[in-house]
Amino acid sequence: MATVKSKGSDSSIADEKAIAPNSSLDEKGHLAELHNTPALVAADANDVGDVSEDVRAIDLDASGKERPIETEQDYALRLVSLDDDPSLPIHTFRTWFLGLGLACFAAVLGELFFFRPQTVQVSGLFLQVFAFILGRALEVLLPGPNHVNPKYRTANTWFWRFINPGPFNIKEHVAISIMSTTASDQAIAISVFAAQDLYYHVTIGPALGIFTLISSQLIGYGLAGLARDYLVYPTWAVYPFLMPQVQLFDAMHRGKGIFLQRKRRIFFWAVLVGIFVWEWFPEYIAPTLTGISIICLADRKSPWVTRIFGGAAGNEGLGLFAISLDWNYVGAGGGAIGSLFTPLATQLSLYSGVLVCILAFCACYARNVWHAQNFPFLSQLLFYENGTQYEQLSILNDDFTLNTTKLEQQGLPYYAASQTLYQLSRTAYIGAAVTHFFLWHFKDVWNIIRNVRQRECEDVHYQKMKVYKEVPLWWFGAIFAVTFAVGMGLLYAADSGLPWWGFIVALIFSTAFVPILGTLYATVGYQPSLQFLIQMVGGAMIPGKPVANMYFTLYGYQTYQLTLNLLRDLKLGQYTKLPWRATFIMQTIGGVIGGILNYVIMQSVIAGNRDILLDIQGTNTWSGQQVQSYNSNAITWGALAKPLYAPGARYGFIPWMLIAGLAVPLPFWLAHRWWPKAGFNYVFTPVVVAELGFLSVGINSSWMTSLAVAVFSQWYLRKYRPRWFRKYNFLLSAALDGGTQIMVFVYSFAVGGASGTATDFPHWALNPKGNPDYCMRLTK
Repeated sequence: MATVKSKGSDSSIADEKAIAPNSSLDEKGHLAELHNTPALVAADANDVGDVSEDVRAIDLDASGKERPIETEQDYALRLVSLDDDPSLPIHTFRTWFLGLGLACFAAVLGELFFFRPQTVQVSGLFLQVFAFILGRALEVLLPGPNHVNPKYRTANTWFWRFINPGPFNIKEHVAISIMSTTASDQAIAISVFAAQDLYYHVTIGPALGIFTLISSQLIGYGLAGLARDYLVYPTWAVYPFLMPQVQLFDAMHRGKGIFLQRKRRIFFWAVLVGIFVWEWFPEYIAPTLTGISIICLADRKSPWVTRIFGGAAGNEGLGLFAISLDWNYVGAGGGAIGSLFTPLATQLSLYSGVLVCILAFCACYARNVWHAQNFPFLSQLLFYENGTQYEQLSILNDDFTLNTTKLEQQGLPYYAASQTLYQLSRTAYIGAAVTHFFLWHFKDVWNIIRNVRQRECEDVHYQKMKVYKEVPLWWFGAIFAVTFAVGMGLLYAADSGLPWWGFIVALIFSTAFVPILGTLYATVGYQPSLQFLIQMVGGAMIPGKPVANMYFTLYGYQTYQLTLNLLRDLKLGQYTKLPWRATFIMQTIGGVIGGILNYVIMQSVIAGNRDILLDIQGTNTWSGQQVQSYNSNAITWGALAKPLYAPGARYGFIPWMLIAGLAVPLPFWLAHRWWPKAGFNYVFTPVVVAELGFLSVGINSSWMTSLAVAVFSQWYLRKYRPRWFRKYNFLLSAALDGGTQIMVFVYSFAVGGASGTATDFPHWALNPKGNPDYCMRLTK
């Protein structure tokens, strides 16, 4: 391919060591000073070489040994190809046919995953693999002017070039992947509609539901346009979870004549096929492999053994010392945290929080804090003090506002202790994240914003993207204006109870937190949740209205969340050299398709599984835990904020955790200033605090296995096998996640009940009745 060179590209990079000391991205994601990275602008694909090569000058230290991947420059230059060919066609028949088809497929699959016992997202890797297989098939099947088979060769006209211009190329592939990934994003509006249907017996009509979904999905575009200067373009905005996808694109499309690249492709396909076959065992044939608990096998009659060591079933236990052989739970599950690609310090911070979580859950339950023993150990529901499920409609008027007289008769609801601790942690970490941003990141982000018009970004990938037209800011603004107007109108059409000013305040909160929390997402791959803060603010501003709180959370939280997802895709386009405008178009169309199909599938799942979705534990196939949790929070924050969370009330300490969280990063920041070599900068306090409630929901048998894999990959392989790590680690992650997701899709429709009827595998030793890990079952 032709190489696009920026100014000064005839200067080669012989050694990167001169850059690293002053511009390293440590595991905490601390930002580099951009003026210390001049060599990035001069980087050239021919000087750097292909990632698949065994020995490259840029990979070696002074002794001639390969250096570990450590800095943001390492990510940009040593893991991502600099090659580009602006002449490659993008808007072809293959792009649009496969893009639209896979977007529909991904939206359906994402919605089915939303109702699984352990909610996972549709992996971009899975869609990437499917797009490649289908793209290569159309390359062979469709006639075109450059077809390798003379029988299929046509005249060289614009029409036939549109149908099949030649080999399926990387830009077509990336465009298809972005459209389908955007469509697969699980919309919070689904939680709103499902909760209204299941708990309030209100069915949202198709037009109202679909347009609400589309408006809530796309309204974040205006924020993405403003944030791209500091959350997409710079080198320090690494987005480490994109590395498996980016390396897979490179392996599939670049360096096809290089033998070592061929070895990487064979490695990828072999692992993908192998994990596809293997996953049938823990997912269907032998569910015990999801969580092997030796302690449960030794004692099957102890409730405490189940609570501490069980975890192979939803809401069963904490999974301590369990071994999981199910990559669907050990791996990334399509999310931003994965054992094979998330920096080790982030994962160690996360699992440090998990250990505290186990101690806190057990201590609260053992000491009967908040009447914990009256309720299930793990649950997302509301309860009366005697442990029966709370009848939430019995305290509401016909318009779903709070009736204080009925509330006095019914009494205030209780949470399970584990859910209380989850709320505590998810409130405190917002304060920790704010302080962390201002201590570690604010100065660098502010300098970028202040100098954005006077100083050009020097990132090498950004420089190579200058040959393509940028997306004008008014494009983002136009979509924001349209979706803003539609969203506000639909609030009143749906009788949501959310006033116009509440809608605006929700969007203001989203806007304020994009730079604060977006830096964490861009640097260490951790996407903090704003949900509890938004629900708390909504409850204080619009008290007594749970449905209004749901809609306030929809626009206050999802706008922020999807803005980060849009920024993620813009960075993927920058890494792979997909023109900005093509990325924008694919994202927009993907969001529209996702909104339509999310609604259709939600209605189908609810109609066929209503009783299961209302059950506390659900089944191994279907679960309403996401909707249960969302609805419970809407009741407590929306209708009962004052009696439950006011100072002196039952859960009045939870809002104060926001203030307490502000202080958490300070000791580590001060310790780092006093002892800069002690490693205190590697303690990622927002993650530690956030995951104090990590095990409050779902299947928990995999976390110790995930930790072991993380240490092996991100410490041993990164440090002691740096060449294998550079060439194969991220491809391994891509193959394992992609193959697993393909299997889950086939399983869901073949025997898992997604097609309407589930076919259970016969019971045997590794598929027992009750909990798969043989722990005592504590719920019916």
